[in-house]
Amino acid sequence: MAKVRSWWSIKKIRHRDAVALSVLSSALLLAGQVPIQESLYQQYLLPVVQEPLLFALNIILLVLAYTSYFGGILVLLGGVNFLWGRVSRGRFLLSFGMGISFLGLLKQFALSMLTTGSPVAVIVYFTTSLTGIGLIVGLVSYYLMHEYALMLKKHARSKWRQWRKARRPRPVRRRSRASPNAR
Repeated sequence: MAKVRSWWSIKKIRHRDAVALSVLSSALLLAGQVPIQESLYQQYLLPVVQEPLLFALNIILLVLAYTSYFGGILVLLGGVNFLWGRVSRGRFLLSFGMGISFLGLLKQFALSMLTTGSPVAVIVYFTTSLTGIGLIVGLVSYYLMHEYALMLKKHARSKWRQWRKARRPRPVRRRSRASPNAR
């Protein structure tokens, strides 16, 4: 018969897997955006480099225009928070980052559909782009984080019940005074 693992060893294994997949997903999401922004500096920032206010405004607009980078950064922050033991915050940041990255992927889907007009190109783009693979890996990481959170919740509930059971006062049995000679 196989040895039953303690809850702590299962916790550590799931914890490591979710963090590793979160970091991998973040790397894929960030790397998937690099080819899109190859010439941003030459196109938008180089013409206004002599005017500091306009240069700063263009940097802010570029950051807002390419928010898909925020998705990769938020996925990485979610993995870090999960590593630190902040499970709910880590899951929130991971799901928020994946949602932002999914919006960037939808943008690419729309461009692909407008240029080719075929849904096949959209499916091929999703399965072959780094952003699509990063989203899939992020979903797996989110699922592992969910399982980990449920395991912690079940363990905490059982420990709470044990503690309450130990502290519960025992009922005192009193004898009725109906008959004084009854024993």
